[in-house]
Amino acid sequence: MTSNMITPTVVINGHHIGAHYGWQRITVPAGPVHVDAFAQWTRTYGQASLDFQLAAGQCVPVFYAAPMHQFSTGSIGHVRQQRKGMGPFLIIMAVLAVVLALVVTLNLRALG
Repeated sequence: MTSNMITPTVVINGHHIGAHYGWQRITVPAGPVHVDAFAQWTRTYGQASLDFQLAAGQCVPVFYAAPMHQFSTGSIGHVRQQRKGMGPFLIIMAVLAVVLALVVTLNLRALG
């Protein structure tokens, strides 16, 4: 539930970049590039890193995907990434739905 509410933090070669979701073109000098990405809500989560060499004039796509919950690492690479944590997220949502249904049922019985 935190993956789209929280804008990821991106650090390239030690410099924080004002990142947002969607396409973003960032100019960096040629040479070694180190990219760190993560999100921060109640704690830092979704950490992922990528190292690559950049030639002069080269354009290298980098994709980051925050996890579905804050108890997992993120995914980063040169192709679109799958978001981690779908299974635990669905289990948590199912448990919450069952608890909510029980609370509503018990309240209706108490009123009726």
